[in-house]
Amino acid sequence: MTTKPTPKPVAKPEYTLVAGRKLSKGQLAYEQERAKAAGKSLEAWITAKIKAEEAEAQKAKPKPVKKPGLISRLLDKAHKPI
Repeated sequence: MTTKPTPKPVAKPEYTLVAGRKLSKGQLAYEQERAKAAGKSLEAWITAKIKAEEAEAQKAKPKPVKKPGLISRLLDKAHKPI
């Protein structure tokens, strides 16, 4: 009788909460290096990063589709077959 080997339990990464974001150990170390290079504290660096991401998301929003003007609608109607 053969038995299946039991799978090893998967270790869950430990997260650190910084400025409302969950960061793993590796991410935290990377962000600390980036903050140090920018001459800011980790909190200030991450809040600035969040603001920049929000500003970029605001730019990336597509503009609402504008209804065609009167002339465009009349021309479209004129080109349709009867």
